[in-house]
Parts: sequence; C-alpha cells; structure tokens
Amino acid sequence: MHEEPGEHHAPGRALVIGSGVVGLSCAWSLQERGASVCVVDRDRPGAGASWQNAGLVSPTMSVPLPEPSILRYGVRAVLSPRSPVALVRAVDLRLLRFMATMVRSCTTDAWRKGMEAYRVLNEMALDAYAHQKAGGVEIDLSRGDVVACFAHAHESAGFLREMGSVVAAGQAVELALLTGSDVRAREPHLSGNVEMAVEVRGQQYLTPSHYVHALAQSVRERGGEILEGTPITAVERRHRVLVARGPHGELDADAVVVATGAWASDLLADHGVRVPVYGGRGYSFTVASPKPFASPLYFLAPRVAVTPQGDRVRFAGIMEFGSPDAAPRRSRFADMASAVRPFLLDVDWSTMADQWMGPRPLAADGVPLVGATATPGLYVAGGHGMWGVTLGPLTGSLLARQIMTGETPRELLALDPLR
Repeated sequence: MHEEPGEHHAPGRALVIGSGVVGLSCAWSLQERGASVCVVDRDRPGAGASWQNAGLVSPTMSVPLPEPSILRYGVRAVLSPRSPVALVRAVDLRLLRFMATMVRSCTTDAWRKGMEAYRVLNEMALDAYAHQKAGGVEIDLSRGDVVACFAHAHESAGFLREMGSVVAAGQAVELALLTGSDVRAREPHLSGNVEMAVEVRGQQYLTPSHYVHALAQSVRERGGEILEGTPITAVERRHRVLVARGPHGELDADAVVVATGAWASDLLADHGVRVPVYGGRGYSFTVASPKPFASPLYFLAPRVAVTPQGDRVRFAGIMEFGSPDAAPRRSRFADMASAVRPFLLDVDWSTMADQWMGPRPLAADGVPLVGATATPGLYVAGGHGMWGVTLGPLTGSLLARQIMTGETPRELLALDPLR
C-alpha cells in the first residue's frame, strides 16, 4: 500500500543497505534533503561491483542489455568457455528464472521501451555528477571520448546500428568514423591490427575506487554513519518504522533503501518486487603503461574496455552470469589479455596486478529498479547492470526526492520496482 500524497511525512531517519556507488549516492542525496542517514554494508564501501570496474561515465553507451543479439551470445556461451558473455555452469534455480525473464525481454519492442527509460536518465546523468562535485564530493572525473575499435571495418555494423537505434529513441549522439591510420595517430598504443574505429564523443571516466572513497568520505563528513561488516538478511515493517535484521542485531529507521546490488533479490522477495536481479560478473586488472593512454578504448568483439589510470591502464570486461558469491575464475584474466594483446603496443603485460571480479547487478528485463516497494517506507535502488557508475548519482538524487516528498519523479515511472 502506498501513501496518498497528502499523508506523506518526510522520514527523519533513513537506512541505506549497500555502500556502492548507487547506495552512497542515495545516502548523500537523502542527507542533502535533510534526513539523518546510516549506511550498512556486508563488507565495506564499494566492495561489490563499484570498486574496480571500467569507470566509464558514458551516457551515450548506456542502453538496455537484453536485445535480440544477446540470444546469439547465449549459444556462444555454451560452445566456448572463453566467450565474453558466458554462463557459470551450476544448478541455480534463481539463475534459470533470471535467464528465462531476460530471454523474454530480448525483443526489439522491449529494447525500444527500455531505451526510452534510459534516454531520459542519460540526458541528466552528467548534471548529477556536477551537482555532487559542487556539493563537495572530490570526483576525479576526466573528459575522454570513448574509441570503439574494430579489427575489420564490417565488424562495426552492429555497434553503428545500435547507436542508430539510440538516435531513433531521441537521444543526442555524436560519433566520428576513424580509419586505422587516423585512430593510431590519435592513440599510438593501437597496433596495425585495428582497421577502423568509431569515436563516441562527449563521454567521461573516473577511477571507481577513488570515487567510492570520496563519496563515502562526504557522507561521513555530513554526519552520516557507515557500518562495515554488517550484513542484513531481512527487512520488515513494525508499526511506524522499518526494521532491518541481521546476525549482529536489528536497526530501525523511518525509511530503508535496498541498494545491495546483485544480492538485492534476497531482501526484496517478500516486498512485491518480482523482476529478478542477478550477478553479471565482471573482471578487471591493470598493467603498467609507460606512456599514458589518450582516452578510453572499447574493443567490441571481446567486450573489453580499456581506461587510463595514471601510469597504469585498466582492462575491464566479461559478462559472466553466475552466483555473486562464487570465486572468480582465474583463467578469465588471461582470456581478456589474450583477446586484446594483438591490438595494443607499449603495454607491459608482465606487470598485471589489481585483479578483481565484481558482480554487476542486472535486472532481468534490462531496466533498473528504482522506487517504492509494496511495503510502505521500503525502497530499492539497483539493477543497473554495467551502468551503475554512469547513473548512480542521478539514481540517488531522484530516489531521495521520492522518499522525502512522497511524489514519484516522472523519470522513475518506467523504473517502478513493482512493474
């Protein structure tokens, strides 16, 4: 049951479960609107998908994952253990339910509907970052047009078709086609194996771990409490308050936000949220680069993003559908390196370090879950997949407005967790 607009009372105390980019952005925005905030996490800030992903803040490339071609990758996953889109072979009923829902969403009509939701968010994403920075968050956001690289010109057809669909949805897109010689003049790290590239202009990037640290610091400086090593196993409403229970005891608040990423479904099943959320496990590592990269790169065939990170460069990729708690498959780091090695020069592969795996929280229909649940006072923010960093600050701002005013922003209507 939802409150009528006239009955809403702004919560004085808010509890945010999960301290990734999305959860901390919710906490930050709730503080901005006057709430007292406590953040709890099963581990530490950013320990899940937020810590060491690619770090692209790329509204142009922020689109729903489920679309017709993903079904072809499903076949590849069965046939090739090195596929960039893969299944971890294990009996998991939650994964089967997730995959069944995702397959039903792999239609052109569903993608267009999801893209309309993303378009509205993408247009506001960079302003949300600017607002956080103006509010004191020390964000190391850098301008960096993303260069999508192809071994053969014909391989760019799918990417250009997707960008065309983004334009058809009404979103502004600025692209430039580059020949192999043009792109090598722009980025000397690229080898002669890159025949052409597409420059996606107007994008930005950051170092995710630095951003999470700065966001957590800002929440604390504003008087917020962050409790690490505090797992929550259930949330229930008792009279006028919400109670979050875990092995270390109970915490109560006037409003609770579930922002636990790939683990969200465990807490939401009893609160009317039926869209499955599952872990799309991503891998990353860094290597030394004596000469800095000019801007982020994206290799479409192996699905690997390359992001400058000081005197090192970060490689991030893989979409592995499996349990968020399972150990990383160590061979995946070598798979990624082998896939992009032929396209890069002057990179010291012997210095591979910072190996990391994090489960990106994927909503099965490709659209984030942001808004109120069926339990009054309980909200959810998650399911962003690969776009949690791009859309995290905006998600926090919009959800905080809904929580504190009782009115749902129009931008969140398509993201209704009860859909």
